[in-house]
Amino acid sequence: MSMSEQPREPGRGGEPEHGSAADPESSLPSVTSDASSPAVDGESKSSDEQAETPSGPSAFRDEPPADVEDRSSASPVGRLAATVERLSREVRAAQAEAEGRALIELAKGVLVERLQCGPAQAARQLTQLAEQAQVTPLELAVDVINQAARDRMSEVTDAFLAATRAADEAETESAAVRLRAAESGVLAADDAQAVADALLQQALRPLGAVAVAVWAAGADGSLTLAGSAGFSPAEAERWRYVPPDVVTVARRGLIEREGQWIATLGATGLPTIGLHHHPDGGRAALPAGTGGRIHGVLEIAWPTPQAPQSPQIVRQLEALAELCAHTLEMYTPPQGAAQEPRVLPDAAELMDLADGLYDPALVLVPHLDGDGHLVDFRIQHVNNRFLDPAGRPRAVVNGALLLEAYPMAAGDSELFQRVERVYATGEPFRARRLNLTALVDQVSLSAVADISISRHGTSVLLIWRIEDETARLASLLQHAQRLGRIGGFEENVLTGEITWNGQLFDLYGRPQTSTPVPLEELPAHAHPDDGVSIRRFLRTLLHHQRPAAAAFRLQRPDGVTRHIRIVAEPVLDTDDRLLLVRGAYQDISAQHWTEVALAATRDQLAHTEQQATERNRLTLQLQHAIMPPTQAPLQVSGLQVAVRYRPAETEQLVGGDWYDAVVLPSRKVLLCVGDVAGHGIEAATSMVVLRNALRGLAVTGAGPGQLLSWLNIVAHHLTGAVTATAVCGLYDPVTRTLRWARAGHLPPVLVRDTEAAPLPLVKGLLLGAVPEAVYEETELQLAPEDTLLMYTDGLVERRDRPVEESLTYLLTTARTAPSTLDQQLDRLLTYSKSDTDDDTCIVGIRVG
Repeated sequence: MSMSEQPREPGRGGEPEHGSAADPESSLPSVTSDASSPAVDGESKSSDEQAETPSGPSAFRDEPPADVEDRSSASPVGRLAATVERLSREVRAAQAEAEGRALIELAKGVLVERLQCGPAQAARQLTQLAEQAQVTPLELAVDVINQAARDRMSEVTDAFLAATRAADEAETESAAVRLRAAESGVLAADDAQAVADALLQQALRPLGAVAVAVWAAGADGSLTLAGSAGFSPAEAERWRYVPPDVVTVARRGLIEREGQWIATLGATGLPTIGLHHHPDGGRAALPAGTGGRIHGVLEIAWPTPQAPQSPQIVRQLEALAELCAHTLEMYTPPQGAAQEPRVLPDAAELMDLADGLYDPALVLVPHLDGDGHLVDFRIQHVNNRFLDPAGRPRAVVNGALLLEAYPMAAGDSELFQRVERVYATGEPFRARRLNLTALVDQVSLSAVADISISRHGTSVLLIWRIEDETARLASLLQHAQRLGRIGGFEENVLTGEITWNGQLFDLYGRPQTSTPVPLEELPAHAHPDDGVSIRRFLRTLLHHQRPAAAAFRLQRPDGVTRHIRIVAEPVLDTDDRLLLVRGAYQDISAQHWTEVALAATRDQLAHTEQQATERNRLTLQLQHAIMPPTQAPLQVSGLQVAVRYRPAETEQLVGGDWYDAVVLPSRKVLLCVGDVAGHGIEAATSMVVLRNALRGLAVTGAGPGQLLSWLNIVAHHLTGAVTATAVCGLYDPVTRTLRWARAGHLPPVLVRDTEAAPLPLVKGLLLGAVPEAVYEETELQLAPEDTLLMYTDGLVERRDRPVEESLTYLLTTARTAPSTLDQQLDRLLTYSKSDTDDDTCIVGIRVG
């Protein structure tokens, strides 16, 4: 809730009416507990005024509406209920006034010390100052306490008042009263339960909180519910103990140094006390600690989701958590709790424990400054196994401060922060291969160690195991032998003693309790076919005394055969006599079978490649038989005809490009080029079908558009649904006219004089795409010396350029026409920039 919505705070407008400066003891209202007094029956005027004008912390108590009280008095039961309610209000007022009286008495004591006066004069001074400042004596008393204390509570109050000075003055001043009243209630409480009640009533309800739980942290990381307010007794009983490592809201607050602030509890999924009563409410869990040690957690519950709290409210709640820490510091779990009571060892017992360890250990005790803040840890004891990373003796380290002996502990390794955290929370810390750095004579000396940190009572046990380089290398070698399936051996030829490692026993398939196999008996354990190579290996090694290696098949007792490679070397004494042999076995079965599989794969690939080469050769022969690179010239009056065919540069890319130039019975000349999609024998055979079909259909005398329509039917139904492009033309030598049509193909190019341009496009779908198609045809009148070029895309197609750019280059090349048509076609092939390795067809005619 906002500060303007908070209920009235304690000490608002009641005290001056109940006392005078002359009587300090009467400065607070007196409340009787006699149920038969006029105050109980509501007949006394002073009691009515007291009920209507609350004084001190009683200002927070909610009063019932007047109409409700009038209605309730209509019956005996109603009058009884009203009396009970009035009594409850007066009890709450009495409690609040008692807490306020304690603060006023404390302020009077401060004035007695400051003014060097008596109690009565201090009381009068307090009243006069309150009247001059136009505040209540309780508010002035809190201000005096804050000025004298200058503690965390006063700092929080000053920050809150400074941040809210522009708000309602009455509301801001009541914050100081609320916090000091809460502090008074906490300090006066004799147990954590009373602390929880005081915190909720005096400090947390005005902030909208409905419940609070005070958790005590155990040495083993467990949590015990030391006190709670606002939760039902049954709920508190269910949550009286939380074992270690159970993640709850309070556990998060214990771990997080800044506390846990939860806007809505349902979004986290964390279990906690009162979850079913306020599942969507906000929660705050703040660590309660003093002197660098966390003694527990203060958990606060709100009924509704909470926006992020202001920094001033956060500091108030942190101050309240610190108040709880003073009570939790002396807290003792009740007998019969769920956990077994633990007797925490003192430093002397912990030193005895450290001396019984086989690893280096340090016993640390907290070192506090004058204000009680943790600044370092003193090395109280180092055990006999202690090994300093810098090689210093135990006497140098023992008794020193941790940061003095190891200043680099506060560096990258965060060792000091780890120790500090363990001391604060009680949760142990362990890490492997942590880098320890010691500074000796301004030189950094490092070592790698396994670390264990645990809290025992008020001391910390730090254990480290510095890594032995020899042991680490031995472990590394063992893993390398395991991964490489290598087993080592050493055989003394003089004594016959044989040493195998564990991996070699596994390679042989023998238990490690069995007797190792001597080298001379190796042929008996190998495949008979490998006897020659093994005897050659033994002769080189033992007789010639030279390093040797051999590969053989090891026959194990379990019937499994493994492919093994053995490598060994002789070790000679000072007289060059053979002393021992050492070496290694390696299981190369996986490598052997991989090589066998690779050899089979190579053979299969070679066979497949041979088949593909033969198939491509036959395809190329078929294509050349049908499509020769050149063709005998046609005998047509007034017309020159030339063709060129360039096969693909790669034999595997035998394509489906085709051309045809033939004189029909009507004396007209059929000119066509086409391209079947794909490569290989299928494309070549489809090309043969389409070329022969078009030549046969042309004798019917039909025009090029009709011929392509019929050819589309052939491509779609009779060739396995292939697709192809084509351009078809009929030239009439008598009229020098060309009727032509296209099926998805590039248009012919007309070269006239020094200009070259493609013919206008006519509509036409590629062949085989649909069952039936209609193709548009057009007529071109040619003039003497005109050249017409038909070509496939292999002449112009490039992977990195658009076809329009390649076509422009073709037109530029075609403008410079040589003297003969054959030379012009050869020039086009020579200067072609195509890079697709596709085959190419060109048909050219020149009018004579």
